[in-house]
Amino acid sequence: MTRSWAEPWKIKMVEPITMTTREDRERAIQEAGFNTFLLKSQDVYIDLLTDSGTSAMSDRQWSAMMLGDESYAGATSFYKLVDAVHDVYGYEELIPTHQGRGAEHLLSQILIKPGDAIPGNMYFTTTRFHQEYAGGIFVDVIVDEAHDPVSEFPFKGNIDMDKLRAVVDEYGVDRVPYVSFETNVNMAGGQPASMANIREVYEYCRANDIYVMLDATRALENAYFIQQREEGYADRPIAEIVREIASYSDGATVSSKKDNLVNIGGFLALRDPELARQARALLVAFEGLHTYGGMSGRDMEALAEGIREMVATDDHARARVGQVVYLGQKLMDAGVPVVRPIGGHGVFLNARDILEHLPQDHFPAQALAAAIYRDSGVRGMERGNVSAGRDPVTGENRHPKLELVRLTIPRRVYTQSHMDVTAESVIRVYENRHGIGGLRFTYEPDSLRFFQARFEEI
Repeated sequence: MTRSWAEPWKIKMVEPITMTTREDRERAIQEAGFNTFLLKSQDVYIDLLTDSGTSAMSDRQWSAMMLGDESYAGATSFYKLVDAVHDVYGYEELIPTHQGRGAEHLLSQILIKPGDAIPGNMYFTTTRFHQEYAGGIFVDVIVDEAHDPVSEFPFKGNIDMDKLRAVVDEYGVDRVPYVSFETNVNMAGGQPASMANIREVYEYCRANDIYVMLDATRALENAYFIQQREEGYADRPIAEIVREIASYSDGATVSSKKDNLVNIGGFLALRDPELARQARALLVAFEGLHTYGGMSGRDMEALAEGIREMVATDDHARARVGQVVYLGQKLMDAGVPVVRPIGGHGVFLNARDILEHLPQDHFPAQALAAAIYRDSGVRGMERGNVSAGRDPVTGENRHPKLELVRLTIPRRVYTQSHMDVTAESVIRVYENRHGIGGLRFTYEPDSLRFFQARFEEI
């Protein structure tokens, strides 16, 4: 008999959430222009928009905040953060930022020259924006399986070595400053890379004098999947696996609002002191002094504790991913098309198959996210045509192969009962899917349009 499992924490404080009516939700989604990003949180029942900055902090993290050293320069809290990053990830140089996109900006500015090519395992919206803003050209070198939502390939986050070599051959090593390697690829459905692939990419890049820069935002979840799926790692603690992942890189950007269990903060970690010097010079101009960046002392205290807490035992990662799998399995059992295998931070609904009657330029993922909110007050987000944006040369929508709605699970926030309510809503919407119509823009920003775009029903 399979035994039930429970979360490795107990609830000490609760936050009331709003119970909405269908009438309330109809009004709210209209006012938001059918963009779930523009909904007010007070109008949301179960908020699965993102796992970024939405974690519940522990009693130890809250206690650590009281120790925050708010000195402008040389704060004790900064050096605690330096030690935590070094002990857990192994990086020698730390540049604190207000969140991950601050680190992406600094990295892009110090390494990318106009016309450079940056190979990566599928784009992420802000990462690609900063690379292109610096004059670079993003090139997707992820394995083909990542673009197939029904493939059960266990490491869809892998980089295709033939694609990577082709980019280097086309542009030349001097025009490829680094490989942007994301752990647990968000846009692919929270899919991990194997340790063997991470190692192979690093060895190839070292031989060609190309940096490997991780997006290590979800390295913990990637480490969990390596432990569960890759030969030779079943008996290795997740803390060791995280450290090994980081060892096959020259640095990393991290949005600490995910794995690291805080509500704000991030960092750029590097091995090369000269690169770190260049990054710190920009940090002062764009974020803050090199010993606080974009964070207060109390933020750095909570972050240092969160980094250590995430790897203190394997129980946290097991429960975190387990809750995602629980929701995903309920939907698969009901026949709802989702990205498979279930990823680490959310369940990704295959809107292309669910709303197959809608052309992609009618934004089926955006329409599906709005329909789920209308049904139950559950807020997810679009990860498809709207997120992909327009081709800067042709001006046409990019039409990604994956047209998805992401139901992202915050860490240590919701119970299994919330997952049951979510599953019931998605299943009900799926059963009535043929009544869902498409959308068109009423307002389209020039960049990162999914944050602020507005739509109307066609």
